[in-house]
Amino acid sequence: MVPIYEQICGQIKALIKKGELKENDNLPSVRTLSKELKISALTVKKAYDVLEEEGFTVTVHGKGTYIAPVNRELLQEEQKKELEEEMEKAVQKARQRGISDEEIKSLFNLIMEG
Repeated sequence: MVPIYEQICGQIKALIKKGELKENDNLPSVRTLSKELKISALTVKKAYDVLEEEGFTVTVHGKGTYIAPVNRELLQEEQKKELEEEMEKAVQKARQRGISDEEIKSLFNLIMEG
């Protein structure tokens, strides 16, 4: 079960990556989004705080939360992190099924050639 604030962060990041949310776009207020989603305002606030810490948004006190200028390096790093997690799961799954590391590497190389 993924915490709700992480789900919010993930959805906003996905919209930024797809270009549906652009620099200076205004996010709904904490109160508005919490009412819309029927969740605690503290949960939305936590999501917005995390997004700001990670450089995806900027909050202007009294005005709202906005999408930060696109940092291509940050987006690329985020995508690499997601891919790394998926690859790690695939390797763990292969090992659980008794596939050797050499066989995993061979499979990876075969996939890369294809």
